[in-house]
Amino acid sequence: MATALKEIEAKIRSLKPEERTQLLRSLIAELDGPSDTNVERAWLEVAKKRHQEIVERKVNPVPEKQVFEKVRSRLKR
Repeated sequence: MATALKEIEAKIRSLKPEERTQLLRSLIAELDGPSDTNVERAWLEVAKKRHQEIVERKVNPVPEKQVFEKVRSRLKR
């Protein structure tokens, strides 16, 4: 790691946890690039549709614990 990078890392580590969190969120958001309003709108539509299906009892929600157990078992393969 370059000396300048080590110095930056040391400065970041000396920040308060809230400040580090804010910095990390800002950097990650920058890496993600600008948000796509079409994608946000599409996800909102999917969420509304799924919610309505649950309300109308067309589907049965799966408990969170069960979902994560299934994912963990698949990852162990």
